[in-house]
Amino acid sequence: MAASLGAHEAMELHEVLTDTIDGINQFQLYSPHVKDPQLRSILDNQIRFMTQDYNNMVQTINQRGKGESIPYRSVKNVSPSYGLQNPQPQAPNVSMNEMDDRDVSSGMLGCHKASALVKMIASLECADSHLRRMLQQGAVNCSEQAYEVWNYMNQKQYYQVPTMKDMTTQTMVNSFANMGQIS
Repeated sequence: MAASLGAHEAMELHEVLTDTIDGINQFQLYSPHVKDPQLRSILDNQIRFMTQDYNNMVQTINQRGKGESIPYRSVKNVSPSYGLQNPQPQAPNVSMNEMDDRDVSSGMLGCHKASALVKMIASLECADSHLRRMLQQGAVNCSEQAYEVWNYMNQKQYYQVPTMKDMTTQTMVNSFANMGQIS
């Protein structure tokens, strides 16, 4: 397949694969700093999945589309907590020895957000429909992994969801109408 790739496909796949390697390496760097067993489980599962996804992409590229993208399991029964409950001020750590579960989960979330963008942008440059679908599924997988980490952060109050007054929210939501209904 490598010989039949367009220039944009080859360049975007290079970016995606490099980004995936960087993500796996980044998560491995986080590993010694994790204290919470729940976060440990999320980190370990995501490293395994990211490694499997990377190997699948390489196989797909090298063997003319033989690999299949496997969807990441979605987080079920999530009840986000809304509102701010006395959020703690944030500042950079003075040394890496200060890294904690909040830092690790925040880094994981940022990695998945960036990787979702890289994969979706790459999918827009693919002429090969199989590669395009693989990259699109990869972006969705990153989104699901990000949501899993976000949910953990929300439960621990590391990532709180600010809200607005109901009147402000309703005004914003109700400021749109179906086409043809505006008089």
